Amino acid sequence: MLGAIEAGGTKFVCAISDESLVIKERITIPTTTPEETLGKVFEFFDQFELDSMGIGSFGPIGVNKDSESYGYVTTTPKTAWKHTDFLGKVKERYTIPVGWTTDVNAAALGELERGAAKGKSSCIYLTVGTGIGGGAVVDGKPLEGFGHPEMGHVLVKMHPNDIFEGVCPYHKNCLEGLAAGPAIEKRYGKKAQELTDRKEVWEIEAFYLAQALMNYTLILSPEKIILGGGVMKQKQLFPLIRNEFKTLLNGYVETPDLDTYIIPPELGDDAGITGSLLLALKELEK
Repeated sequence: MLGAIEAGGTKFVCAISDESLVIKERITIPTTTPEETLGKVFEFFDQFELDSMGIGSFGPIGVNKDSESYGYVTTTPKTAWKHTDFLGKVKERYTIPVGWTTDVNAAALGELERGAAKGKSSCIYLTVGTGIGGGAVVDGKPLEGFGHPEMGHVLVKMHPNDIFEGVCPYHKNCLEGLAAGPAIEKRYGKKAQELTDRKEVWEIEAFYLAQALMNYTLILSPEKIILGGGVMKQKQLFPLIRNEFKTLLNGYVETPDLDTYIIPPELGDDAGITGSLLLALKELEK
């Protein structure tokens, strides 16, 4: 029996499955303090005899096994979770193998093995919502080094018609600061879903996202780029992003057909929990 935690900034999704990844039970828990949230997480998993677990967590997190911060949520804007030994608390509770990576790396893994990038060896998963986060899988493994990718904080040039200063507390006008859901709301005074018919809103959004996707393409050459999260439920964004991406790249490198290269997730909102279950399965296979 496999356990999985998709730990997001607003909610935790916990699930158990068999080795075929058929989910037997799941619950959703609001993300509050570590004590309260993990208390409810443990209450759920204590009901089952688990063989392994996978965790995809909001970050930044420590992924370098040689670092003292391994397993910790580190410099997160969620102040209650700063420097929380998340993995350590789980391992203290359950003496089983536990896989550990970011929520977006887990989502990328889920889409690679069970979703829109199935049959490929690499992909990027970018979530555009309350924040912007990106994960990558290369040769079937989540991309990690001394840390993990923080694709939402790359710097982008300003749109000529945009004077918004950005909302990122660390970098102001990075990608997240200019293109995440809170940036859209602060710039226009309305939530993204209330601005569907405002063409200029989505042209500016596509301008920023396409810049980032071009950079990821030039650096990593992923076989698929998958865009999820609440903002990407605005389906009119996809053709705008593809057009802007094509303009920016200007024929410099050959890419797959953009209609099949820059795409929505096939697993929808289940990408992260599926990837976390795959992490658990991989730990069991070790």
